[in-house]
Amino acid sequence: MYINNHSISPSKVVRGEDAWKKSINLITKLCRRPLIIGRSSFTKKIRSSFKKDLLLEGIQSISLELDHDCCELDIQKACLISKNNNCDGIIAAGGGKVLDAGKLIADLLNINCITVPLSASTCAGWTALSNIYTPDGKFLKDVTLKSCPNLLIFDHNIVRAAPQRTLASGIADAVAKWYESSLTSITSQDGFVQQAVQMARVLRDQLFLNGYNAFLDPLSNSWETVAEGCALTAGIIGGLGGAKCRTAAAHPIHNGLTQLTYTNKPLHGELVGFGLLVQLHLEEQNSNSQLPKQAKSQLLNFFSQLNLPISLESICLRDMSSNELHKACKFACDDNSDIHQLPFKIYEKDLLEAIQSFQFLPTSSKIGINNT
Repeated sequence: MYINNHSISPSKVVRGEDAWKKSINLITKLCRRPLIIGRSSFTKKIRSSFKKDLLLEGIQSISLELDHDCCELDIQKACLISKNNNCDGIIAAGGGKVLDAGKLIADLLNINCITVPLSASTCAGWTALSNIYTPDGKFLKDVTLKSCPNLLIFDHNIVRAAPQRTLASGIADAVAKWYESSLTSITSQDGFVQQAVQMARVLRDQLFLNGYNAFLDPLSNSWETVAEGCALTAGIIGGLGGAKCRTAAAHPIHNGLTQLTYTNKPLHGELVGFGLLVQLHLEEQNSNSQLPKQAKSQLLNFFSQLNLPISLESICLRDMSSNELHKACKFACDDNSDIHQLPFKIYEKDLLEAIQSFQFLPTSSKIGINNT
């Protein structure tokens, strides 16, 4: 009989208005001298306010601003600072890569982890997984952690203030859950996996119904459904379904594209969304069904509404030559890549052709911002 180990959820999740302040009593039970980590200069004021709030409760915290994406140099530095200051917990406050870094640091030091997403751009605040990058942002590998965070704080007031672009990126990342998991789980008889895939389908439907309104109006009910779907529900799906509910081609294509250089660096979900369009194109080429073509058309319109990139031109690559794109395809098609979970063989040449089919923005009049 096979055994599966699941890290499904943080020990406790606090969500809603002023969730941060309502969680401070929980933080005091988890740590008395935490290391607060972040990165963006735009969110440094938020972390400074966290430090002050904790001090009022007698919690002496240490602050560290990371220099890079979640990379080994920063992880080593943070672990050393944490040990030297006798830190007994990590509070990671930022975007997905900051949250990944915080989880990994806590895991390595065997101390409690508190994640505070400052946007709804990924579900990294939820999961027992960290993606590792080079100092210049190239994806290296993912690391499975011993557990999900001890506490996740999803403060609506804070997340609402995040740039509109981060929510769109989160929508692209979350909607990919259905399109990837429905492929990778196709032969699975595992009840957990089947249930997680259906959750991914419901999440996709909610994002289609509410995504554009949420994008336009952060004070709407739609925003709550969508933001929590991206940052929280998407994490449940990966935890419940495990590896069979994570990636097919969209995320491996993202990993490959991070190997390239950009004039304006895309967000994680922006590259995943583009990778999802490429995945559907590959499915269309390898299937007699019209469903991939229909799904691709639907996503092109949906992503356009959200100002998400839908072409090589719009992801701002510095060099769109075949030689450059081949680097991404080679990485994405590595022998150990999850792209080989597709129900058909995929080779570098096929992937290159699929990516190049999205060289420029579609000319169809349907593709554009829908103001209705």
